[in-house]
Amino acid sequence: MIALRPPASPPGSSKVPNGGRAAPGFRGAPGGMPARLSRVAQLLARLPGVGEKTAQRFALFLVTAGEDTARDLGGELVELCDHIRPCARCGNIAEIGEDGQALCAVCLDTRRDGALLCVVARVQDLLAIERSGAMRGRYFVLGRLLSPLEGVGAEELPLEALRARVRDPEQPVREVLVATPPSVDGEATALLIARELGAMGIQVTRIASGVPHGGDLEFADQVTLGRAIEGRKSFG
Repeated sequence: MIALRPPASPPGSSKVPNGGRAAPGFRGAPGGMPARLSRVAQLLARLPGVGEKTAQRFALFLVTAGEDTARDLGGELVELCDHIRPCARCGNIAEIGEDGQALCAVCLDTRRDGALLCVVARVQDLLAIERSGAMRGRYFVLGRLLSPLEGVGAEELPLEALRARVRDPEQPVREVLVATPPSVDGEATALLIARELGAMGIQVTRIASGVPHGGDLEFADQVTLGRAIEGRKSFG
C-alpha cells in the first residue's frame, strides 16, 4: 500500500509545517535580508501609505544606490528631530530660530490678516489650504478632533489655547473660520468651537461643502448635494 504525501507548498508560500498560516506582519524579502536591512525596511513600513513591498524597495535602494544617498538622508532625519518643532503660536511645523523659538513662516509673515483665524485639525490640512492660495489669514492647529468613540473629549482639545489666541491683544481676532473635515468628528468639533467662541462674541464661520469642481451631480451623495444647495449664493 502506497502512502500519499501532502502536496508540497509552492515557493514563497506562507504556510508553516503544522498546516497553519504564518503570523501576520513583516516577513522580510524572499531569500531573506540581513537583519539590519530588514529592520530598516520595518521602520520604513511604518510610514503612511508605505506597504511591506514598497518598504523593501526603499531599503534595498538605499543600500545599493551608493553611500551618499543613505548618509545624507540619515543625517537630515537626525537634524529634523533636533531643529523642527510645532510653531509656538499656531501649531504648524516650524524650524527653531537662533532665539530658541519655533515660529512658522505663516506667523512670521506680516502681510497676513491677523483678524482672520483659520482653525484646522492637522498640519496636513493647513498645507492643503495654503496650496489653494485662498486663505490669507492665520491658522490654529487643533492636533485632533472631538471623537467620543476614540476617547477624545472636549478636555483633550486645546480650547484654552484657542481662546487665548483669540483674545491676544497684539492680534485681535475678528472671525474664526473652522476648517475641520466634513465628517462626524469634524462637524462635532466645529459645533463645539462655535459654542465656545460664540459666547465670547467672536464671529465663527464654517467652510462650505458641496459638489467638487469638475464632478458629476449623479455621483454626488445626498448630504453633499444638500449642502451645496443650502450654501448657494448669488450668481451673475
